[in-house]
Amino acid sequence: MANRWRGEVALVMDGERHAMKLTLGALAELEDALCEDTLVALVERFEAGRFSSRDVLALLLAGLRGGGWAGDARQLAAAEIEGGPMAGARAAAELLALAFMLPEEAQA
Repeated sequence: MANRWRGEVALVMDGERHAMKLTLGALAELEDALCEDTLVALVERFEAGRFSSRDVLALLLAGLRGGGWAGDARQLAAAEIEGGPMAGARAAAELLALAFMLPEEAQA
């Protein structure tokens, strides 16, 4: 089960539930994968809607790795995400939002 207090978001992939989390290492990996120099630029990119399906996959991969998943980008790309692409995009957006949310905001 995902724990919002810890910044976790659940993703059901190939019938298995995973808790995703953007750790500092996962964020650094994400910056590199998306060619962004700062966390602020990364967040602004998503807030402005300037992201692609490749960006969503990179965000999900970083979150899955931050949550302890040992898979790779190829496995994620081939996986069936419960709820389809839109559910994956929503989970990615929630993951990014929680990574930068103050603890009192996560209560909602």
